[in-house]
Formats: sequence, C-alpha cells, structure tokens
Amino acid sequence: MGRSLKEYIVIGLKGMAMGSADVVPGVSGGTIAFISGIYEELLESISNINFKLLKTLKSEGIKAAWKQVNGSFLLALFVGVSISIFSLAKTIKWLLENEPILLWSFFFGLVLASIIYIGKQVETWNAKIIIIFILGISFGYLVTVVPPTNVGEINYLFLVFAGAIASCAMILPGISGAYILLLLGAYPIVMTAITTKDYKIIAAVALGVIIGLLSFARLLKWLFSNYKNQMLIVLTGLMLGSLNKVWPWKEAVSTYIDRHGVIKPLVEQSISPFSFDGDPKLMFAIILAFVGFGLILLMEKLAVKKE
Repeated sequence: MGRSLKEYIVIGLKGMAMGSADVVPGVSGGTIAFISGIYEELLESISNINFKLLKTLKSEGIKAAWKQVNGSFLLALFVGVSISIFSLAKTIKWLLENEPILLWSFFFGLVLASIIYIGKQVETWNAKIIIIFILGISFGYLVTVVPPTNVGEINYLFLVFAGAIASCAMILPGISGAYILLLLGAYPIVMTAITTKDYKIIAAVALGVIIGLLSFARLLKWLFSNYKNQMLIVLTGLMLGSLNKVWPWKEAVSTYIDRHGVIKPLVEQSISPFSFDGDPKLMFAIILAFVGFGLILLMEKLAVKKE
C-alpha cells in the first residue's frame, strides 16, 4: 500500500508518542500504538522479519524485501521513537526527580482513558471473561507492588536480557517497558546512559530490544489472531491493576542508598493527596490528569475519523 510523505510524518509523530511513553515507568508504548490505530500493522511488520525475508532478499533483491517487511512504515515509526527517547530522556528524568506529582498525574489520566478505550473493544462478556479480567487486574496490581531489584554493578549480558524483557512490554499495551527496567534495577542506568551518551550500554540494551521484538511480536500476532477478545480483556485488567503505579501521591515504606550515596525510595505505597507529606499540588494535578485523559480521547477520535 502506498503512503504519502504526510502520512509517514504522521507515523513518525505516533512513534514519538510511543517513545515518550516508553521512557516513563507505568506507561506503555504499545498502548499508544493501539490507541493510534497502528498496533496490528506494527505486529505484522515486525513478524515479517524472519528467515523468509532472507530468502526474498537473496532471490528478489532489497526492494522486494523492503516491501515485504513494510520497511518504510517501520523506519518512520522507529525514527520517531528514537528521536523521542533521546530528546525526552533528560526532561523526563528531571521531571521524575523534581515534579513527580504533576508528571504522574498527567500519565494517570492518560492510562485511565486508555483503559476505557481498550475495554470498549471487548466484544463479549461471560463468566470466563470476567475471571480472566479479575486475574489480569490482580497480576497488574501485583507487578506494581513488587520491590525493584537494587543491582549494583550490572553486566552487559544482563542489560541485553533486560532490554529483551522490556521490549516485550513496550509492544504489549498495558505493561510499561520502562517499569520492567525499573523492576530489574536497570532503569537508572539506562536513563543515565541515554543522557550521557554511553553507547556501550545503549548498544547492549538495543540488542536485547531487537531480540525481544523479533521473538515476542510473532507470539502476540498469533494471540491477537486467535484469542483477540481474551487478549483485550487481559490487557484491560493489567492496565486497571497497574493504575496503582501511576497514582501521583506516594509515601516511602522503605528506602535504599544508590551508587552515588543518595537515599531513594525502594518500596512506596499510594496514599490520599490529603495525607501527603508536603504540597500535594492538587489543582495542577487534576488539570494535568484531565489533559492526559483528553489527549487519549483526541487520539481516539482522530483514529476513528481516519477509519
């Protein structure tokens, strides 16, 4: 299918939205892909990177192989993702450290609207679906309360592994790749590597991401083809359960000292803004939550109009 330059620019912008979501723990780039109407094409395109592609490359040449893998789509999308990750990493890192309530409020609204959007795609409800839904919520919540692993010296093999696991979450709506890195204890190292341009660490994580994408996309494509309704309800449950992670007001239950001697929270619990020790910034938090919620509604309307 032929696309115009304008359409590829739009795809690049969607990639930038995915990249910005993947930088923040608790928000999934896969959710953005789903909302913006490119999710199934993304899975299809990544799944086409296989041994058949090598055969096409050998027998028919680069042009045929590029077309088979939907190369222009993937290039536009991943250029957008890369631009966003490298340009926003420093800003997101600063906001997480200095304005966490406002940042999490924005993403709380975004995730809440995403839950409603994906939940509306569920076609049938029955006892089995409700059980799957409850299990999804339970697992999603459980993931948010598991204490992160505080790893001191991380080797490159571990970073490849972390990248592979995180990439699976990046394309799965409802699970954040950045949060998986946080759980593994690799998130601060990866964010620092991006801001300081430590290409060895970036390359190790990128290799893991490529391995994860190529292996996991095929499984996801099969699941969506054969169990779409069940997948949608699992994703809705996972996202609903994971709302605990993006709740803006937290208090530290336990702390740890990082490699630079700074005391940081290890385990946190959600609390009421009225019980928050400090300025809860309630008015701005509510406004930003509505902005995040409205952004998803806008993307949904644009996607429907395009269809």
